[in-house]
Amino acid sequence: MTHRVDLPTYANIVDAAQRLAGHAVHTPLLLNDRLDAELGARLFVKAECLQRTGSFKFRGAFNRISRLTDAEKVRGVLAYSSGNHAQGVAAAARLNGTTAKILMPADAPRSKVDGVHFWGGEVVTYDRASQSREAMGQAIAEAEGRILVPPYEDPFIIAGQGTAGLEAAGQIKAVGEVADIVVCCAGGGGLIAGVGLAMREAFPDIEIWAAEPDGFDDHRRSLASGRRETNERLTGSICDAIITPTPGELTWALNATQLTGGAAITDDEALDAMATAWRHLKVVVEPGGVAALAAVLSGKIDIAGKTVCVIATGGNVDADLFRKALQRG
Repeated sequence: MTHRVDLPTYANIVDAAQRLAGHAVHTPLLLNDRLDAELGARLFVKAECLQRTGSFKFRGAFNRISRLTDAEKVRGVLAYSSGNHAQGVAAAARLNGTTAKILMPADAPRSKVDGVHFWGGEVVTYDRASQSREAMGQAIAEAEGRILVPPYEDPFIIAGQGTAGLEAAGQIKAVGEVADIVVCCAGGGGLIAGVGLAMREAFPDIEIWAAEPDGFDDHRRSLASGRRETNERLTGSICDAIITPTPGELTWALNATQLTGGAAITDDEALDAMATAWRHLKVVVEPGGVAALAAVLSGKIDIAGKTVCVIATGGNVDADLFRKALQRG
């Protein structure tokens, strides 16, 4: 299947929303008066942890895979992922009548591997510290004729992820508010690229902030240098969902002009934010999925007196790690 290399637009996000209707969950936008009082701001949390397969990744995967031809569906799809994209692809593949093979790091959370198996996906493991998932994926795709569904470097993926921002903007407007800031985690940058497009269409003056793990803050450093920076390590954070080597080439073409800044959060700040999300919002959020909330709660972004939208991107966390978060404080 040949794709245009043009960057996705707001119109593509609207089109993706129409395609996802009846398949993706219209996730809630959560508020908590106590958090607002403590932060001195109006905080909206878009609970994508309640999305189908437990993360926003279903949106992009379905938008991409639903566009395959019948001949391509016979060949099947291939993806590489630490877990959330893997589950989204496996689910979208089954719902669209095709098969999925997924490359996952050997240290991926058990809950994410189990999720892929539930949807009938085949899992192949790799060592994220010594093996290139991109090279392995390309080799398998060529050998088996499968269609590669990348985690973020695809216009349909970005547009699909952007529907989370489209929904959030509509929900905020529905209660008569105007968002000043949106904070979103950034791994390869597909979600924040799509969310940024959607939110800026709705709120032209909005600030768009990336949240990343400490030591893996390639977007923050890339904004400072004006070029795509690379992380020195590929492991070493509990935020497994958003550990990537460098911003994507396609996603960076959007994010370089859209992003206001970036914030790096520690593992402890992620755990604290997970506990806060459970206590005050009554949702389970995984470490990478809570990065945006952690950046706000830890004071990494100035939100005083502002209306802020945070994307809680995923809830696929193993029980032991979630228990560790709840035992803090």
